[in-house]
Amino acid sequence: MMNSKTRNTWFDICALEDITPNTGVGAAIDDQLIALFRVGNEERVYALSNTDPFSNANVMSRGILGDIQGERVVASPIYKQHFSLATGRCLEDHEKKLLVYPVKLENGRVLVSSKPQKTYITHQAPQQEKMKLVLIGNGLAGMRCLEDLLDMAPDRYEVTVIGEEPWGNYNRIMLSPVLSGEKTIEDIMLHPPLWYVEQGIRFLGNDPAVYIDRTGKRVLTQSGHAVDYDRIILATGSRPFIPPVPGNDLKGVLSFRDIYDVNQMIEYSKYHKHAVVIGGGLLGLEAAWGLKRRGMQVTVLHLAHRLMNRQLDERAGQLLRTSIEAKGIDVITGAVTEEIRGEDGKVTGVLLQDGKVLNADLVVFAVGIRPNMALAEKSGLRCHRGVIVNDTMQTWDPAIYAVGECIEHRGETFGLVEPLWGQAFICATHLAEHGSLTFKSRPVPTQLKVSGVDVFSAGDFDPQDSDYEDIILNDEKRNIYKRIIVRKDKVIGAVLFGDTEDGAWYAELISDQTPVSSFRHKMLFGRDFALKSTNAA
Repeated sequence: MMNSKTRNTWFDICALEDITPNTGVGAAIDDQLIALFRVGNEERVYALSNTDPFSNANVMSRGILGDIQGERVVASPIYKQHFSLATGRCLEDHEKKLLVYPVKLENGRVLVSSKPQKTYITHQAPQQEKMKLVLIGNGLAGMRCLEDLLDMAPDRYEVTVIGEEPWGNYNRIMLSPVLSGEKTIEDIMLHPPLWYVEQGIRFLGNDPAVYIDRTGKRVLTQSGHAVDYDRIILATGSRPFIPPVPGNDLKGVLSFRDIYDVNQMIEYSKYHKHAVVIGGGLLGLEAAWGLKRRGMQVTVLHLAHRLMNRQLDERAGQLLRTSIEAKGIDVITGAVTEEIRGEDGKVTGVLLQDGKVLNADLVVFAVGIRPNMALAEKSGLRCHRGVIVNDTMQTWDPAIYAVGECIEHRGETFGLVEPLWGQAFICATHLAEHGSLTFKSRPVPTQLKVSGVDVFSAGDFDPQDSDYEDIILNDEKRNIYKRIIVRKDKVIGAVLFGDTEDGAWYAELISDQTPVSSFRHKMLFGRDFALKSTNAA
């Protein structure tokens, strides 16, 4: 492709119409190889370095364009890693990224600057005075949004972070390994207090926000700080649900949600023997495993008749129960907790509806979460099951955005990490004033390691009609179970236990509704075998 240099270091590459929608083209400017991408028929072009950082091959212009949780990406044609078109970051490996070059359109022509930027720009805007941004909530979703925003518009905002907990941002998902002794609190810290200082961010820890004065545009904190704002990211997360069981306020009754909870559980395990965990989902089982490894005798109570009933079918649930019990943890399903008993204000036992009494020095509730929308409600934002947001993550007040477990989007609330990343990115693009993307929620497969056992589920594994077929592998000796649910030559659900290597492929078949007749009889043996055999045939 021939390039002619224009003024102000801009290079005239080609006409916009020369780039076929949803494809890329390569260009060379100032001895730099650049890949340009056009998404659909939009009047916008993205420019990134053409060199795949994993293979060092100049192939990115031949990458496949797509969308992952609302984030526009290009997949390398060699190793298939995904790179954000907006920021160049690699979704699979944050140590790797592509350079991003400014692009502008003039009279139907695509112009690219030879000087890479932190993110894309579509025009040259005059220097603006910094706006005041307040992030309320110091958890995974809010901080991911802030990271993306700092990548896209590092000089746009003067940032204050208000956190309910005193420490920096940590990976809440990794609390289970901390409880079991496999990791320390320091190991799971993502942004220690020094990081905020280095970024020029004001951090108010151990001082929760108590009110948003939307008229005066100030956030008030518990200690009396008043923080002015132009924009807010509301990321207050969720609260553990504690059922109204008599005795739930006794000393020794805990949830499993934050560092405080983990520290108390570890302390109890040093001096007490009996623990009861109420809830047989992922969090409850991880709590039980951690306490068992700390030396306690643990019983898990679960209301449903199989463990992880929302993620696993009957057979997988039974296999999981057998595996959990083999580790020395007692399991009671169909268990209704009638009362938590105590003496002198401390837990002594748990009474079940059938009259059985369990000894307990510690009771841990892990029966679900609820969006934490108290601050939003008090401040007059529209809420229902969560803080209601639109497709750009704005609340009823356009100056206030919200992301994470506190929100409700199109009637849905969120508890898994993957959709939170999509929300964070969409929110960041709009705060960076590059807003054109919208958030779309998609079904998310569940792939987890529960107490050392791999489990996976996706799609509908409990169809209510009879118009479906099961394809099942049940290897009792190796403790492996696979079930693929098929309707009209398409996979609608999958449950895996013990071997989840091909879970992503089954999820892809469900999402794309791919006809499977040509390899149906080979599906249980995995993608490589099924497709290789099909291609060879």
